[in-house]
Amino acid sequence: MTISHESLNYLGYHTPGMLHNPAKRNLFAIAEYQSGYFTTKQAIAAGFAAKTHAYHVQAGNWIREYRGIYRLAAFPTVERPDLMLWYLWSRGRDDVPQGVYSHDTALSIYELSDANPSKLHMTVPTTFRKSAEIPTVLVLHRSNIPSKDVQEIFAVRCTTPLRTITDLVAEGKTDKALLQQGIHEALARGLMTTNDLERDTIPAEMRRELRALTPEIPHGRT
Repeated sequence: MTISHESLNYLGYHTPGMLHNPAKRNLFAIAEYQSGYFTTKQAIAAGFAAKTHAYHVQAGNWIREYRGIYRLAAFPTVERPDLMLWYLWSRGRDDVPQGVYSHDTALSIYELSDANPSKLHMTVPTTFRKSAEIPTVLVLHRSNIPSKDVQEIFAVRCTTPLRTITDLVAEGKTDKALLQQGIHEALARGLMTTNDLERDTIPAEMRRELRALTPEIPHGRT
């Protein structure tokens, strides 16, 4: 990975000798992709021994955002830092995030409606477990989402626009006008097509509900 001198300055690389610090370079490569965030295990893998983590927090190099999750203090603030923070929170024992942003949050991420949910909706596998209490900012849905219904945006995983719409219709809690707005916006921007709304993989009852939300749009099936 090629890192610019400007980017390296975010980590305090002010002298030529510092440019060759492998641990800092490794950590920056990880954090840069994750909006400045990284986990305890990622820091160790980058070359920072566990016993040094408290020092970097006290020295102001790192900010401890949550249990086992840090952020580079000098990294520029991104537009939606909360997305990466709670995405990393959903990591399993292997340190790989298991959560997928979905429902109202996915609708907001794609900017498909005027909805602005106060909580973050995330779908996790049915086997997902956390020993600590679930943070109040999160609303967890449990489902084993197939890879075809997931895509990456802002370096986090999110349900596709089609899966997002069908999840919201199935849940039955979202205002009809917002659903219609979301569908029309997704179609207008080419994020999904009318043929997608008629896929055989979508249950017949769900296809009927989608047609009812878009009566003015010609559908391919009866």
